[in-house]
Amino acid sequence: MAHSRWIPLESNPQVFNSWAYAAGLVKRQAHFEDVYGLDDDMLSMVTPGVKAVALLFPCTDKVSTKRKEEDAIIKASGQEPIDPTIFWMKQTISNACGTMGLIHSLANSDVLFAPESPLAKFIDECRDKSPEERAKLLETTPLFEQIHASAASSGQTEVPQDLDTDLHFTCFVRAPTAAARLAETQTEQWRLIELDGGRIGPIDRGECTNLLKDTAKYVKDFYVSHEKSINFSMMALCPGPED
Repeated sequence: MAHSRWIPLESNPQVFNSWAYAAGLVKRQAHFEDVYGLDDDMLSMVTPGVKAVALLFPCTDKVSTKRKEEDAIIKASGQEPIDPTIFWMKQTISNACGTMGLIHSLANSDVLFAPESPLAKFIDECRDKSPEERAKLLETTPLFEQIHASAASSGQTEVPQDLDTDLHFTCFVRAPTAAARLAETQTEQWRLIELDGGRIGPIDRGECTNLLKDTAKYVKDFYVSHEKSINFSMMALCPGPED
């Protein structure tokens, strides 16, 4: 990890929208909103057409161990091939997981960015860079730290004096199969992809027929069922402007 440490972002649509619009998301394109629960009734309240899902979860010892074990298995044995156009980068800045989740959500969604905006330029500059080189570019782009700090200060809770936290953001998007992407063919076969800068790389979470419902099922099975903590929070990137 780099020595730099940012203020943790609150899991709050107002905070995420503030960051996204400051970074260059065109406001009429999309917005983040709360996902209030994981059952079908709660999921049906979310604006249809979800483009990405951000999850805040407690990275307990149990969860951390499971993540490391899974990374080791993927490194040793591989996984389902991932769409090569998926944008993913390593996290090297402490407490920057909120910004990482935002970048991963927006960069892998069909949304428009204002020309010459910070995010448009960053994604363009990252195009031929490795995940580690992208992380270095983020470290050396002060504007993103400023956008992060401004968004962190816009939340409903007071900025903590102690910046140590076990809460962590990850992100879920859908992508075509790697074979379909490489063949440049239309496909009805989609995969659920988890994007977390603290992991070994993008991780395939199986077939995806409905991004929000499939993410909710995975979160239930992998995270919620194994933890007593209630510090879980989900937001969806949805089409259209904020209400």
